[in-house]
Amino acid sequence: MEKVSISAGKMRGLKMLADDTGRFRMMAIDQRGSLKRMLASVLSKKADEIRYEDLAEFKKIVIKTLASYSSATLTDPVYGYPNAIKYFPRGVGLLLCDEETGGEKAGKSGKEIKSSLIQGWGVDKIKRAGADGVKLLIYYRGDASPEIVEHQKNLIREVGIACQKYDLPFVLELVNYPFLPDETKENATFARRKPEIVKDYVEEFSKSKYGVDILKVEFPANLKFAKEYAQGEFDGVKRESLYDLSEIKDFCREVTNLTSVPWVILSAGVEIDEFVENVRIATESGASGFLGGRAIWQGCAKYYPHKEAMEEWLLTSGAGNFKRLHQVFQKATPYFEHERFEGYPNLDLEKKGVEWYKEY
Repeated sequence: MEKVSISAGKMRGLKMLADDTGRFRMMAIDQRGSLKRMLASVLSKKADEIRYEDLAEFKKIVIKTLASYSSATLTDPVYGYPNAIKYFPRGVGLLLCDEETGGEKAGKSGKEIKSSLIQGWGVDKIKRAGADGVKLLIYYRGDASPEIVEHQKNLIREVGIACQKYDLPFVLELVNYPFLPDETKENATFARRKPEIVKDYVEEFSKSKYGVDILKVEFPANLKFAKEYAQGEFDGVKRESLYDLSEIKDFCREVTNLTSVPWVILSAGVEIDEFVENVRIATESGASGFLGGRAIWQGCAKYYPHKEAMEEWLLTSGAGNFKRLHQVFQKATPYFEHERFEGYPNLDLEKKGVEWYKEY
């Protein structure tokens, strides 16, 4: 079998992001806008009244307490990294994000989203900061206005090129959103379309021209609309049944078949019970793990700013959430077993040879 070549930095970076088995059990604490809103609700303030120090302290506590349960932790360069880097455990990989929080409302309806990069930041600085990989979040709908679609694609290509230049793994996070007149975030119409929306963007951004190494993907269905859970098992709200678990597993297997790179499941702010099921189904269907955020740690927010109470919740319930995820993701496909690599023995250093150090 012909060896699969991979550059030195990306080979090393992928190993650092994964655990010893080659599976990804990563935590996200790069939220900015959503975390401001969360803390504003807890503190009975407006989001713009939340101080820099509040977000910095919150992220520091979460990272200090929970990062050791992850194979890698994702944070941001504004609040997270500068205030928590010294608390990163030895042996835990570091992911840093490159996108600005939220996005610009665009399109004729004003409901489409254009993403942008953090000003004054970039892949070069992410490399210098010692990160093991770059994460870019893109809000994407393939049926959005052509100029919006092209803008998002160009942004991904730009970061992909930079990741190749600085030899860092590129983790692309894709999130779809409702923008058509008959769609809302939680309605049946949007949930019915979600499998095709996810499969569409997975197929597109697996293409080599984007330079992506790991796809961070939404669960390709809404479990709250699954036949087995539509009676309100997760949140007490009864819903129309749109698909059953057998169909949902097929959706996940289709994602696996469409990707030319390993993929992980994101939590999208759902509660832990739903995320555990998402991870179980996805990893049994070919996903290489998870990169979860609020589902793991959001329960501690209600105790802010009481540090001791936050830490107690994180050390008990937060750690328990991680342990539940560890239990259900054991069938995840190690990244090197993905068809891109076809096994660890098949991996080889790009341009390996007597003059590798000169050509690198």
